[in-house]
Amino acid sequence: MSVHVQADIGKTYEQSCAACHDTGAFDAPKKGDTATWQQLKSQKGIEKLVKSTRQGMPQMPAMGLCQSCSDKDFADLIDYMSR
Repeated sequence: MSVHVQADIGKTYEQSCAACHDTGAFDAPKKGDTATWQQLKSQKGIEKLVKSTRQGMPQMPAMGLCQSCSDKDFADLIDYMSR
């Protein structure tokens, strides 16, 4: 992944995900909580995590706060939060 793409994902994270994933609001898995993210990835797989993000969950609106994100963007954001 290039630095440019990573910077874009970081910016997208700050604009669209950080409000909940920095603080754990609404039981959102926190950015950097590698154990929780690895557990989610192994239980659901990245495709189901992306689908859940796209469709929404009781505690998260559909598409999170990134209405312009693609499935690849969501996968990259999940990867970014899991590190």
